[in-house]
Amino acid sequence: MSTTKRGHRQDVPFVFVHGLIGSLQIPAVVSTFRRGIAPDLIGYGTNLQAPLEDIHLDAQVEHLLPYTPCHLLGHSVGGVIAMLLAHRYPDRILSLTSVEGNFTLNDAFMTSRIAAMSDLEADALLQQRRETPEAWLQSQGIDPLPGRIELARHWLNKQNGRTIVAMSRSVLNVTGHPSYLDKVREVFASPVPVHLIAGERSRAGWDVPDWALHEAASMTILPATGHMMMLEDPAAFAAAVRANVF
Repeated sequence: MSTTKRGHRQDVPFVFVHGLIGSLQIPAVVSTFRRGIAPDLIGYGTNLQAPLEDIHLDAQVEHLLPYTPCHLLGHSVGGVIAMLLAHRYPDRILSLTSVEGNFTLNDAFMTSRIAAMSDLEADALLQQRRETPEAWLQSQGIDPLPGRIELARHWLNKQNGRTIVAMSRSVLNVTGHPSYLDKVREVFASPVPVHLIAGERSRAGWDVPDWALHEAASMTILPATGHMMMLEDPAAFAAAVRANVF
């Protein structure tokens, strides 16, 4: 059995959980891990045609269970799913990395807007971004280089309107309930080490409680990046994740 300097096994998968839009199937990131896996969530990619009643956070947790035991990383909304998975099955998670994952409704800036849309309105929003992915990148402060545009287009084709509306409403229902932060506290108090990663440009907008910063195993801020840091600088992002966990 292979181990790390912190005693964490490296022979288990490192699972990357994507956010509301897109995928973390980024070769420059996932391939640098011995057993990196970036599965499509329910309602995304290979699971695009899943029943609407299955597109919610609780079902996503169970959807990821077969990939455990694992090291777990969640980005944005994926951070909520990762946190809930670590809370429900702490003995199945060797480490948890939250990449600007939602802690409070203050982090639900995008999901709040989409949750109020109809499926058709959300489809129209996605289509607009698909037609001009460079504009979407620029709105995030990202230089629209060809490789980034290609990846952005891939992300935007991973889901439809009904998926992001259903997921957004589930995020608001779950993270807006007082019990959510209680669950998060329990994860931080458990043996599962929790690492936090933020982009330099987006850190100020991430509503991380002071107690979480104090209890986290590590807090990393990636220079010159924002919320989609793994798209902007995949090498630095992968290196930071590896340095924290291993």
